[in-house]
Amino acid sequence: MSRHKHAGDPEARQPLLTGHRLDARELDSDEGEVIFDRTAEAGEHVPQKLTYEEAVERAGFGLFHWLLLVVCGWANASDAVEILCVSFLLPTARCDLELSSSDMGLLTASIFLGMMVGGYMWGYLADQKGRRRVLIMSLTVNGLFGGLASLAPWFWLFLLMRFISGIGVGGSLPVIFSYFSEFMPRLRRGAMISCLATFWMAGNILAAGLAWLVIPRTWVKFFLGTLEFKSWRVFVVLCSVPSISSALIFKLFMPESPKFLMEANREKEAIQVFRLMFKLNMKGKEKALPEFGLRTSSTQKGDKDKSRSLGSSKERLANILKKALAPIKKIFQSPFRSRSIPLLIIFYSISFGYYGLWMWFPELFERTEDGGSPCANVSRPSVAANETCNTVKTAVYTDGFITAAANLPGNIFTILVMDSTGGKALLSGSLLLSSLSVFFIYVVQTKAQSLILSCIFSGVSVIAWNALDVVGTELYPTKLRSSALGFFTGVGRVAAIMGNLVFGRLVDANCAVPILLVSALLLTGGLVGLLLPQTRQTELT
Repeated sequence: MSRHKHAGDPEARQPLLTGHRLDARELDSDEGEVIFDRTAEAGEHVPQKLTYEEAVERAGFGLFHWLLLVVCGWANASDAVEILCVSFLLPTARCDLELSSSDMGLLTASIFLGMMVGGYMWGYLADQKGRRRVLIMSLTVNGLFGGLASLAPWFWLFLLMRFISGIGVGGSLPVIFSYFSEFMPRLRRGAMISCLATFWMAGNILAAGLAWLVIPRTWVKFFLGTLEFKSWRVFVVLCSVPSISSALIFKLFMPESPKFLMEANREKEAIQVFRLMFKLNMKGKEKALPEFGLRTSSTQKGDKDKSRSLGSSKERLANILKKALAPIKKIFQSPFRSRSIPLLIIFYSISFGYYGLWMWFPELFERTEDGGSPCANVSRPSVAANETCNTVKTAVYTDGFITAAANLPGNIFTILVMDSTGGKALLSGSLLLSSLSVFFIYVVQTKAQSLILSCIFSGVSVIAWNALDVVGTELYPTKLRSSALGFFTGVGRVAAIMGNLVFGRLVDANCAVPILLVSALLLTGGLVGLLLPQTRQTELT
């Protein structure tokens, strides 16, 4: 039988992935031709066992990765919409739900409390059960309870629904980056993760745009029993649609991460994923992917057998808890300790600063409507006595949309320079510039100046988030990646909760304190970022 098929032969066009190996010396990457090892015995060939990185390279780069970017990007955008929609509700829902500034701080903190609870739990499950399954479940929880919040007639129930929605967001945010990165070739990983991170901006713009289009339309209302379903409740429902649709897309169309499958000793399934990647990437090129095998992990089976051998339910529960906490212990031991401690400080600093300030931008914009500094206009009349729900200042949502759109230059800059500069330099530099811009927000005296500096903060801080997404993904091996990112994002949620509570307590009494505190924390994060190792174009382990 001939070792080479003619290009016109239909069989030559089919991916020939059957679990065998391919020698790396035998592939002509330009032509896609394969010449098997001539040192093998006559009449047979012995395909090489490929590592994960080698298999990803063989699968090529093309249509599959761009489709993956759109799907994962939509999931990332849906998380952004769900998180940020609360901030756009504050100027209007505060009347229907009779909220004080402290109540609003608690409301914006509720989703982050849920994210803190869900972050590590979902991250651990993603490392044990698979990325795809966890993404489907977490996105469903996010969208379902986010939508149900629109039906809540009381503040406490609305708060509970937002908390449960946050548990879902806490899973999808860190896992989506682990999932996405594990399909990427090493040399394109940094730029592609930066592209994925830009969809946060898309979600931000979508949330701001929906708020601008829907909430000021006070005539959009109807009754569900005794509940008056006003325009802001319609906005809440619309914000849940991206998460639900994203969960359906993952359920119906997306494969499991090949890196996870290899670590779980599921070689045949991993090969099927590489076959799908190659088929889509080489569509129309009439190339075939030769036979090869994969070097999979040999530890999973032993671990499962060991866990099954435990007798009593108490022993099994203790073992589960021990296994769940083991990744945290590992990331703070050598050789990861020197990177985990700085990363912990950075996640806390940027989350307190970004979410603490960003979630309050619509409220601060409303305070500058009549001119002056956002910290100068701190007098807030009683909601019940002096406000009506029928007057909505459209300019508040216009300013929010402009600030969200200001993410675009930072995202473009990140995509262009990430692979050449590396995440470490971008992370530290952007945090330092963010600190400076926040300091001047406190200093300004006019609405225009406040809006300009808010846009600068928006454009610069997004660079820090994009760089952190890349660096965080590349600092840990596959078995710890989702758990580590889940843990650090959980720490970030604690910081976000504290930031929102601090703003809620002090925004009326002494606005300078939270704003200057944000500036100081961002400065600290930027300096600590210099301690991280350089991860530019590193291989995933």
